[in-house]
Amino acid sequence: MNINEYIEAHTDREPDYLYRLYRATNIHTIHGRMASGHLQGRLLKMLVEMIRPKNILEVGTFSGYSALCMAEGLATLAKENPAQWGESKVWTFEINDEMEDFTRPWIEQSAVARHICFTIGDANLLAPQLGICFDMMFIDGDKRTYVETFDTLFPLLADGGFMLADNTLWDGHVVDPNYDHDQQTLGIRQFNEHIQKERRAERVILPLRDGLTIIRKSSK
Repeated sequence: MNINEYIEAHTDREPDYLYRLYRATNIHTIHGRMASGHLQGRLLKMLVEMIRPKNILEVGTFSGYSALCMAEGLATLAKENPAQWGESKVWTFEINDEMEDFTRPWIEQSAVARHICFTIGDANLLAPQLGICFDMMFIDGDKRTYVETFDTLFPLLADGGFMLADNTLWDGHVVDPNYDHDQQTLGIRQFNEHIQKERRAERVILPLRDGLTIIRKSSK
């Protein structure tokens, strides 16, 4: 047993529905590893239960795994207090319309479907039109436009709210000079430098999977 297997063996199991979704994602899509998966999925659920958001914005639905995990956390909160969290939602956007036929049925047939609003389109254009102040965001879209996404969506984040940015270590490519001309690597490097200079952001990078940055928006 390697260390990753050990970690997963000592982490809460993913529900069977998510296990089947992850397997189907890897069988039927080209980039199956893009789905959050067991460990990150359990972390997302727990973070929702810790942060206790009313509205969550996700950029990059892909197959719906991460949205379902966050909605699972919202469902737990709604069970505790239906009046406060009964209408809580993950507003998730996927720019690749070719994913819709795969993803939408998995979301709509899930036990937490009422907590998810799935939209095909560009979150940078559509999310500001919702008129919603989000308590939590999960950014997992085009790495080349992470800076643009941050600048567009950070104003929609509530003071004290949390933004999670995925893939911020990019398989270690951020420190590998062999990837100095790779546009996705450059996009992530620029993002990491950009948020480091943001005076209203506290940030920490977790070396989880491909790197997960947790950003808290201060009120100052």
